[in-house]
Amino acid sequence: MALACVATRASCGVDAPPVTVEVHLSNGLPAFSLVGLPEASVKEAKERVRSALINAGFEFPMRRITVNLAPADLPKQGGRYDLPIAIGILAASKQIPPKSIERHEFVGELALSGHVRYCPGILPVIVAASQANNRLILPIDNRADAELVGFDKVLFATHLQSLAAYLHGQSELPSIDLGLEWITPTPDISSNSNNTSNCLSEVIGQQHAKQALEIAAAGNHNLLMLGPPGTGKTMLASRMMQLLPPLSYEEALEVASIRSVAGQNMQRQQFYQRPFRSPHHTSSAVSLVGGGAIPKPGEISLAHRGVLFLDEVAEFPRKVLDCLREPMETGEVSISRAAAKLNFLCRFQLVAAMNPSPCGDVNNARASNEQIIRYLSKLSGPFLDRFDLTIDVPKLPLGALNSSDTHAETSATVAQRVHAAREVQLSRSGTLNSDLSGKQLKNEARFSAADLLFLEESVNKLGLSVRSYHRLQRVARTIADLQQEQDVSRRHIAQALGYRAVDRLLTSLKQY
Repeated sequence: MALACVATRASCGVDAPPVTVEVHLSNGLPAFSLVGLPEASVKEAKERVRSALINAGFEFPMRRITVNLAPADLPKQGGRYDLPIAIGILAASKQIPPKSIERHEFVGELALSGHVRYCPGILPVIVAASQANNRLILPIDNRADAELVGFDKVLFATHLQSLAAYLHGQSELPSIDLGLEWITPTPDISSNSNNTSNCLSEVIGQQHAKQALEIAAAGNHNLLMLGPPGTGKTMLASRMMQLLPPLSYEEALEVASIRSVAGQNMQRQQFYQRPFRSPHHTSSAVSLVGGGAIPKPGEISLAHRGVLFLDEVAEFPRKVLDCLREPMETGEVSISRAAAKLNFLCRFQLVAAMNPSPCGDVNNARASNEQIIRYLSKLSGPFLDRFDLTIDVPKLPLGALNSSDTHAETSATVAQRVHAAREVQLSRSGTLNSDLSGKQLKNEARFSAADLLFLEESVNKLGLSVRSYHRLQRVARTIADLQQEQDVSRRHIAQALGYRAVDRLLTSLKQY
């Protein structure tokens, strides 16, 4: 019986579920049937495979060819199935040894000449194949993706003829070099902070804002900066990346997989860098959260393990911002479509900046209190609740621009304290303070009963929610970690309460 089964993998978000390409040759009028829920791009593989086999010097069977892509309920799209279909036809027609394709997986698009072309979004396939410990045949143009993962059983094909020679045992295919440094490398902790560009010392003044930025970086807290135009909010946000440690190898693979699915290439030198995404305020909900006919990750997923910076956050549509509320709590977003339901990771740190008034400054007489309150109400209360720190970034005092501050701390100095505080958090709870649960706050955060009562009374006076109560505890715990203190004291709580600029502004406006 002329039957062959070839292993490949589909694309389902950042997952790569296994797919079996079953090829059956039977007697009858020549025909080529492709079943298994293929989309239009997969159905067109029939003509590409036919021409590729003929132009590569192989015999195309003039029989009834049935190709099944199993499982049948999994949608398939793209040209990645060309190569496994062609290999299945060659194996079923005995033009290559059927035994040679065992424990192999094939992914690649075919040119009409028989050359194997680049396939986008291939990184999850390499990760899945490495976990299954199967040999993986990829296009040579996907070599950079394989080098990021460092899987030693990846082989690269350039043409059907060279691949057939390998399967016949007549030659070898190129692979990655195991001696290179990218195979499970160790990230350099100081690589981010040693970058002389975008140093924190370049920001003039704003010591209060710099301290809040350090706290946000140490505990992975969400930060909202409130201030007139030109006070340095965007400069401070761009310096956040210099304070954060590089990604671990597992985290870097997560980030690289999301970028690969989104169709974005990653260079080796960017592998351990945390992503920094800054979408424009005209962005739609789909571009931020993700979606589309074929769901793709949005900006919040592309910012996974990094920073999402929303400049002029009050100019974003309110419905768009409210779409971020659930992903900020759960760390993932579920996109449901008729064809499939996909989950994308989105554990990002949100940094936002806005003017306190529609005319830029609260002290400007052009805007009344009612207009300012209406402007601030563009941010819903539940969305503001997601911010751990909200700070004022005021105008600089007279003479600050021409003064030379020789004692300004560099990003490298602050990053050392941030890294030390993060190590303390991970050794104590196994997670950063921003992810501490209510039970962990109670058992491990080391608050006294009197201080918790003081915090609860302060929250009630400010009219804050229970979520804010827990967020203030996490910020106070981070402040204590930066000061290398085991217990959280009253002054740490008072400092955390000082980072509530929006609440103070709204309270002062309602008094007049």
